[in-house]
Amino acid sequence: PYLCNFQVMKIKTKFQDEGINKRTIALEDQKKILLEGKEIEEINYEGTELEKKVINKGTNALIIREFMEESIKDANGVLPGKTIFFCTTKAHARRMQQIFDSLYPEYKGELAKVIVSEDPRVYGKGGLLYQFVNNDMPRIALSVDMLDTGIDIRELVNLVFAKPVYSYTKFWQMIGRGTRLLEPTKMKPWCSDKDSFLILDCWDNFEYFKLNPRGKENKGQIPLPVRLFGVRLEKIETAIELSETELSLKEISKLKTQIDTLPQNSIVILDAKHDLQWLEDDNFWNQLTSDKIEFLSSVVKPLFRTVSDTDFKAMRFEKDIVEVSLAKLLEETEKFDSLKESIIEEISELPLSVNIIAKEKELIRKSQTNHYWSVITENDFDELIKKIAPLMKYRESVVPLTPAKYNLKDIVSEKEFVEFGPQHEALSVAKYRELVEQKINELVLSNPLLQKLKEGQNISATEIEQLAEELHNEHPHITIDLLRRVYNHRKAKFVQFIKHILGIEILESFPETVSKAFNNFIAEHSYLSSRQLQFMDLLRNYIIDKGELQKRNLIESPFTLIHPQGIRGVFSPAEIEEILVLTKKLMAA
Repeated sequence: PYLCNFQVMKIKTKFQDEGINKRTIALEDQKKILLEGKEIEEINYEGTELEKKVINKGTNALIIREFMEESIKDANGVLPGKTIFFCTTKAHARRMQQIFDSLYPEYKGELAKVIVSEDPRVYGKGGLLYQFVNNDMPRIALSVDMLDTGIDIRELVNLVFAKPVYSYTKFWQMIGRGTRLLEPTKMKPWCSDKDSFLILDCWDNFEYFKLNPRGKENKGQIPLPVRLFGVRLEKIETAIELSETELSLKEISKLKTQIDTLPQNSIVILDAKHDLQWLEDDNFWNQLTSDKIEFLSSVVKPLFRTVSDTDFKAMRFEKDIVEVSLAKLLEETEKFDSLKESIIEEISELPLSVNIIAKEKELIRKSQTNHYWSVITENDFDELIKKIAPLMKYRESVVPLTPAKYNLKDIVSEKEFVEFGPQHEALSVAKYRELVEQKINELVLSNPLLQKLKEGQNISATEIEQLAEELHNEHPHITIDLLRRVYNHRKAKFVQFIKHILGIEILESFPETVSKAFNNFIAEHSYLSSRQLQFMDLLRNYIIDKGELQKRNLIESPFTLIHPQGIRGVFSPAEIEEILVLTKKLMAA
């Protein structure tokens, strides 16, 4: 019944479960209450009275922190995807916004916004609702009733039930906000993929309606800054093991610079402040022992999930470069080659028409050659990070070679006919094929040779010639050349066509043979990049359309649309040789 599946994670705090009273309030907090001149015995609320008779900032803060940890994130794995918080009241929504702003000041008040119908700033182009739907920020809409129903935001990946719901109909209408699938032609950078959405239920709503939804699956989405820190740390550890002292010191310096980018006013970093003090000791970095590396990996690395104020496209490229340099250090040739091809593809998508990119034209072109990568050094890796990474924000993805769509009146300028028989009669290909099949199926009743074939017996070469002559003399004057043309198969023999018409064996058309061969090739080369797959798709269509292929065609249009050097710019020499073997076999088929 849903367009998109959902998973549910139940979040319930101690105060929600057991209420707020002397038994549940921590001793430290009890002391603060006494100092304020209040009596502990007077504080006695049920969990269901939260946000009604009693307001506890700590409960809301805990819900928000759990959400920030568990929510479905964007492609970079740092910020939550588009989210609706269903709040109890407008005051509740505003308190939640204040908590978001105080816990995560690094987002400068842009992460979460209150969107309620009474606020005139919500409406119109450029209003808060428009921003939520069409802009990167805000990511979180704190709503009271307004967004419960009727709103269509396909990129919604998180719904937070921060209030109890008692209407079954309304409950499913609220869930319906997240069920819409993405439109492939209208993808937005903050949501490039959506196979399910997450519901965080903070008030046992599913239990109230006696529903047992699928629980949240841990998909292990690792934020990009965490991945970069992790691969650099692995490179340092490898350099130390290989006694590459100069390299390890250089990468340690980069790691320290990375640590300096942690947002110091983030609640996550403030909580870890005591642990991070160890890093301020110079002795920590003098000799990185296995214990220190374990500390960096288990304690420091996860903190990088808080890094959001950065150029993620540049960071992604840097991560790729560190990965390929690590593969080279470990002499993992296959992995190095695979990563290299991916990086070359990224670089090839930089538009040289942009002035700032044109300044690095020489490095861009040089870094796409096999020679460059065969002699690459650590200094070259550093140069790529320094000069090319900042340009990645201008990168243009390859435009899919899909047909443009119009609705224009057209007329027939050419229609394919076949001529047959001594009178040179003409029929469309489809009509002639229909006549052939009708005639052969009629003759089965009276022709002994066709009967033998129908019964699964073989006939001799002489009998085949005899059958061919008989069919040629019968209207519509069937010949091997005409059969090859109308069945789109250039190499099949006469008896194969007859068996195909009689339903004894399936005869693949040339396009089917080509498509099957290409599908097998791609399955055997599962590592092919998106650009290489696009090239193979274009090559398949070219062969089907033209019925022939010369080696020189592969460095001419339309293949130069994918890369200026055609096949040479997309595949390695060894891969090109494999492709030529494939195409040669098809041309002979």
